[in-house]
Formats: sequence, C-alpha cells, structure tokens
Amino acid sequence: MSEPRYSDKFITDVLNDAQAFAFVGASANTNRPSYFAMKYLLGKGYQVIPVNPGMAGQEILGQKVYAELADVPGPVDIVDIFRNSQAAYQITRDAIALKDMLSLKVVWMQLGVRNDEAAAEAEAIGLKVVMNRCPKIEYGRLSGEIGWAGVNSKKITSVRPKLAAHGVQSHVLAGRRQVVGG
Repeated sequence: MSEPRYSDKFITDVLNDAQAFAFVGASANTNRPSYFAMKYLLGKGYQVIPVNPGMAGQEILGQKVYAELADVPGPVDIVDIFRNSQAAYQITRDAIALKDMLSLKVVWMQLGVRNDEAAAEAEAIGLKVVMNRCPKIEYGRLSGEIGWAGVNSKKITSVRPKLAAHGVQSHVLAGRRQVVGG
C-alpha cells in the first residue's frame, strides 16, 4: 500500500477554501498535537471547533468544546481527525452523514492516521480527503513560514513570502484572506 500523495496546489486550495475546522479528538493538554495545531490555526484566522466527549461544555483556547460532531454548529469546512486510524472510520462515517448539515468539504486525518476504506467512502460522495498530514505543518511549509525553523520546504524560490498583518515571521498562504484580529 503506497502513501497517498497530494499536490501542493491541492493542499493549498483546501486550506485557502476553508474557514472552519472541527477538531475531533481535541485536547486541552498543551503537550498534545491537537492543542498546538489548534492554537496555530486560530492564530492564522481559522475558526477551530474542538470535539471531545470528555470535555463537552468546557473550553479549549477559548473555544467551546462539543461532545460529538453532530453537536457542532455549522458551517464546518474540514473535519480534522486526531484519533487513531481505526476510529477514523466511524468519525468519517459521521462526517458523511453530517455533510449537508455542516456544509462539509474535507475529511482530514492527522499524521499517522490513515483509513483507506473511510477515504473511499468520503470521496465517493464528493468529499476531499487528506490522510497522514497535519494542516499546521502543511500551512507552515506552503507559506514558507516553516523555513524560519530550518525545515526544508522542498521549494526553491526568490519570491518573498506573503507576511501576515501581525507577528514576526508570520506568513500566510498565497491567496488566503487575512482576518483582522486573527
């Protein structure tokens, strides 16, 4: 089984078209990947809605936590799965059932999460699918921001990165609208 490949244009378009994420498996633990991915994406102007049944009604980074995907008020562009590959199947099925209610466009499975059966079902009804990737890392890589950390973005360019309205070394994706106060 080969690793899924996604073009930079595909990932850029997914991130530029999105305004809201639902993070299934979000955590208030500052050492968890979902926490710092959420913090980063909030800082980039995205709405991020945490989903965690054990924390329902509480807040993570000032955002109300919902018990399950069906409780999340729409619209949500991307369901981002921070659970294991086996759990990703049912979460994807839930996302498929809620596609119209949430105005859902993408099912995103985090690093280390891959479920080909779930992906096939989602794609069959017109959802885009990304597996084994992190939107925080992809945003940083594609905006050029991650290069400040000495990470090879696999791009050679003399084009200056588009800078965000605030923050040092804070870049935005080409084509992404900036949100004031984001």
